Amino acid sequence: MKRMIYVSLIMIFILAGCNTEPGAAAQSDAAEGDFTAHFIDVGQGDSTLFILEEDDEKTVILFDTGDWQGNEVVPYLEAQGITAIDLIIISHPDADHIGQLSNVLDHFAVDEVWMSGNESTSNTYQTAMEKILSKGIGYHEPRTGEEYELGPIELEVLYPTDISGKANEESVSIRLAYGQVSFVLTGDAGVKEEKEMLETFSLRSTFLHLGHHGSKTSTDPAFLDAVQPQIAIYSAGEGNSYGHPSPEVITLLNDQNIEWYGTDVDGTIVVITDGETYSIDTDQEPVKDSCIDINSASKEELTEIIHIGDERAEQIIDERPFNHFDALEDINGLGPSRLADIKSEGLVCSF
Repeated sequence: MKRMIYVSLIMIFILAGCNTEPGAAAQSDAAEGDFTAHFIDVGQGDSTLFILEEDDEKTVILFDTGDWQGNEVVPYLEAQGITAIDLIIISHPDADHIGQLSNVLDHFAVDEVWMSGNESTSNTYQTAMEKILSKGIGYHEPRTGEEYELGPIELEVLYPTDISGKANEESVSIRLAYGQVSFVLTGDAGVKEEKEMLETFSLRSTFLHLGHHGSKTSTDPAFLDAVQPQIAIYSAGEGNSYGHPSPEVITLLNDQNIEWYGTDVDGTIVVITDGETYSIDTDQEPVKDSCIDINSASKEELTEIIHIGDERAEQIIDERPFNHFDALEDINGLGPSRLADIKSEGLVCSF
């Protein structure tokens, strides 16, 4: 596994002029290349996968891990032939961004995990942190101005400078560049934080992953002007109750003639690039969630699980939601032995 090289923590006045211009990047109908960015369709959540393939080796970066109620990320990574991950970046500890991290840690060798340092009392967050510690995985809380290289991939931390408990606003935000093609990702950071970033950095990039699922709490016009993206992408669930993406944001993009894609309408969005030209593929076959979600499954679906008949399925429906797998011991007749059988069967989604 490759070692990540820390380049420098540079003073603000130097940082403002040090970024590679992506202006020469050109869209092609069928570009080829060894670098791909996958904006995975995880419903109402975020997960972006970056893969560089060189000399039969993969460099893998995963930015956020989808919603806790889903099971899309591990199957998608396995379909890409991933066995190890160099770096996982969790923008913030909300369950739609850190949701499937525990499952990812169980299935792949992970070198390092980054988080903002803001914490959560959720079982999803607590379980993930316990696994990072128990598996001896490297852990880091990145701060504004840090720069790294993973081979030819350049990674710059745009935010946060420090933390105060504001999980969304203090999302880990990055600019990732491969040659002349670059990406800005800001998690759920808001317009105030975007303005701080544009005052500190030269943000111009080929792709902008719209903040907060395309919500109007992000993507300030001044921030969009600073990034000057050729393509904007947002991650949101079809028919979500939040109204994401915001019509105001879409209007802003259209007014500036910025081409945009969304996982709710395009499914998984894949960018292929050689560092100079790029193409976009939205014809990926969706990865179906083959697991059974205890908290939303029908009675008929629940009875497909070993040791769960009609009576236990009805009790599960009456007593849910369950915040962790072991809480199923409250169901009549489901002791540790039967829970172990259920877990081994692999039909139930990870908590």
